[in-house]
Amino acid sequence: MLPDLPLLTLPTAAATDPDAPRLLILYTGGTVGMAVNRNRELVPMHFGKLDRKMPELRQLPYRLELLTLPQLIDSSNVTPADWLRLAQLIGQHYADFDGFVVLHGTDTMAYSAAALSFLLEHLGKPVVFTGAQVPVGRPRSDATRNLLTALEIAAARHPLAHAARLPEVGVFFNDILIRGTRAKKVESQQFAAFKSENYPPLARAGISLTFSDNDIRLLPAGRLRVHTRLEEKVAVLRLFPGITEAVVEAVLGVPGLRGCVLETYGSGNAPTAPWFLASLGRAQQRGVVILNVSQCEEGRVVQGHYETSARLSSLGVIGGDDITTEAAITKLMFVLGLGLPEAATRQLLSQDLRGEITP
Repeated sequence: MLPDLPLLTLPTAAATDPDAPRLLILYTGGTVGMAVNRNRELVPMHFGKLDRKMPELRQLPYRLELLTLPQLIDSSNVTPADWLRLAQLIGQHYADFDGFVVLHGTDTMAYSAAALSFLLEHLGKPVVFTGAQVPVGRPRSDATRNLLTALEIAAARHPLAHAARLPEVGVFFNDILIRGTRAKKVESQQFAAFKSENYPPLARAGISLTFSDNDIRLLPAGRLRVHTRLEEKVAVLRLFPGITEAVVEAVLGVPGLRGCVLETYGSGNAPTAPWFLASLGRAQQRGVVILNVSQCEEGRVVQGHYETSARLSSLGVIGGDDITTEAAITKLMFVLGLGLPEAATRQLLSQDLRGEITP
């Protein structure tokens, strides 16, 4: 059980209105939480003064509370333990809030959003990840716009169903809302940092918010279940022309390895060299689960379409369809962490769990 972390109430126009949506901002770290000091250096901002940096927050018709992690995380240092902690924090406060906004560094935001998607089973409320490319307080910062819109999404109710408009994990950045299991960071110098891969955006922000309700997952039938285990003994092996047997063996031969995401060419194709196929076969015999994901940003894995992928199917490699690498590695951690028999594990990896695969 996590210790209770203090919540800070932020002043807003609806701070004392018991009927206003109640939202929790989870501040984990990242550029969005940096500010410029007197020496023009970037330093972590004290988020208790968030309303001073973003006076627009005071006009919002929501009740806002802020929870700051005791030790802020540079997103390059994020670990599965951090994902488990975030999931538990959302579970701990789930009944008390209408929606959640997670402020997170951009470098690994797509991984974190995918991981939370799997860990929060039967999620019926919005969990919106957002951040910034330019810190708040700097000219032309995107921090305020991203946060304000993420809060609006987290508070949105369906006009007909009288329920959350977004009952799933999403990533909002630069005017588009992306499903958590479809996000990919594609830009480090422009504001459009994220792309929705193989799936349309769930909403767009112009003068007003426009939701694509037909693309948003339906409300779950069950109650929220927060999973508490992820298998960390996994790896990603990206193929390239000239890859050697030593490199493949170094990855697949890691002691205790449980699973590997194999990034192949095109629609799931890989070398047919005898040594390569033998390496895959030995890994399978040791119980390593191999999930085939395409290196292409669009399209899907179709094992057996070419001879160069048919061999993978015969070796027991699982086709990942149109899943992203970010969702594939976190899904592998999640499914292996369930501790199920091999047949059930392979079945779950093959099917869509959180909108990460297009049926």
